[in-house]
Amino acid sequence: MSAEVISIGALLVMFVLGTVLPINLGILAFVATFAVGTASLGLTEAEIFDGFPAKVFVTIVGVTYLFSVARRNGTIDRLVAAGVRLVRGKVQLIPWVLFLVAALLTAFGTFTPAAVAILAPIGMNFAYRYKLNPLMVGMMVISGGHAGAFSPLSVSGALVLGLVDKTDVQVSAVALFSASFLINLVLSVLTYVLLAKRPAPLVEGAAEAAAHEDPAVSGRPDWRQWLTFASLVALVVGALGFHLEIGFLALAAGALLALVDMKRQEKAVDGVSWSTLLLVAGMMTYITMLEKAGVIEKISEHAAHLGAPLVVALLLCFTVALTSAFASSTAILTAIIPIAVPLLLSSHLSGAGLIAALAVSTTIVDTSPFSTNGALVLSNARGVDSRRFYRQVIGYTGGIVALGPVVAWGALVLPWS
Repeated sequence: MSAEVISIGALLVMFVLGTVLPINLGILAFVATFAVGTASLGLTEAEIFDGFPAKVFVTIVGVTYLFSVARRNGTIDRLVAAGVRLVRGKVQLIPWVLFLVAALLTAFGTFTPAAVAILAPIGMNFAYRYKLNPLMVGMMVISGGHAGAFSPLSVSGALVLGLVDKTDVQVSAVALFSASFLINLVLSVLTYVLLAKRPAPLVEGAAEAAAHEDPAVSGRPDWRQWLTFASLVALVVGALGFHLEIGFLALAAGALLALVDMKRQEKAVDGVSWSTLLLVAGMMTYITMLEKAGVIEKISEHAAHLGAPLVVALLLCFTVALTSAFASSTAILTAIIPIAVPLLLSSHLSGAGLIAALAVSTTIVDTSPFSTNGALVLSNARGVDSRRFYRQVIGYTGGIVALGPVVAWGALVLPWS
């Protein structure tokens, strides 16, 4: 049995076990990483540990810790109250405000996980306080981030256009941005329509607890809350303006705020979602191991040699969607575009259409709890049954993986080829 079959088979087995049985999937992933990596793929322990997602780990710990501190000192209450005043009490508009803000942030150069890291904790607090569906709110924040993610000023847009510029394929920056924005907008409309009135998987007593947290705060902010506001602004400026690592900035801000309010912040670290961190770290370590061993690249190459160009284009969209649900979208884009270019040059497929379809298929599945964006939503959800909410996120992502590539291919490749 080939190493590729063993590694993919192990992934499917642990995914089923981790979903059906009450055991954290991350634990199974770490065990499988060591077993498959050393016994089947011939990797050393050092090579396996290289795949541990330290950056993602620090980002999630930092962001969730900072917002746990801000929630304990009442700053989040004031932000939520200000948001409600902004939409004049129409709380159902809040998901759309978050969508637009996320799109603006990423369109003007913010890396999508940074935008989601800033907005997801606020959105999850809105959802908890006003009984909005947390799945809807979280997924719309992510879709908003992806809607603006392929502007010429954005990280992903510059990456794709830069890769294409080195080839004979012509892709319009406007076409790439428009395709991503419109598909994510349609996805958000469908998400809103289907989930807005669907009940959230609340833990017992969560609704009553939320009702007793009155966001209509009175009086002026105290000096600790002003310091928290200043820290959040510094976080945004440092991450977006100077491209500093948001995880370390958040940890520094959280530590400062805890030091000046030690009595209330003694248990702020409890707000970090350690189970989500274990899940994400284990799965990302396993997938990085597969990338290092060349398994992901071989799967993509097999898909590129399976038949007529239109069929191959669809298979490539499915391949990048399924892979990106577990791995870095940026890495997948960097790998798949060179594979797609020979197909474009040897066929009548639309270059702009296929590149845009691959870009969209790669990113819209970042709702997965195994990606940074999905993990941020999962780790910041409040008052929900974490296991049921995890299954909802998995189900939503499964629907995106199944339908997203078909929609992208049907809208961007088929009509123009």
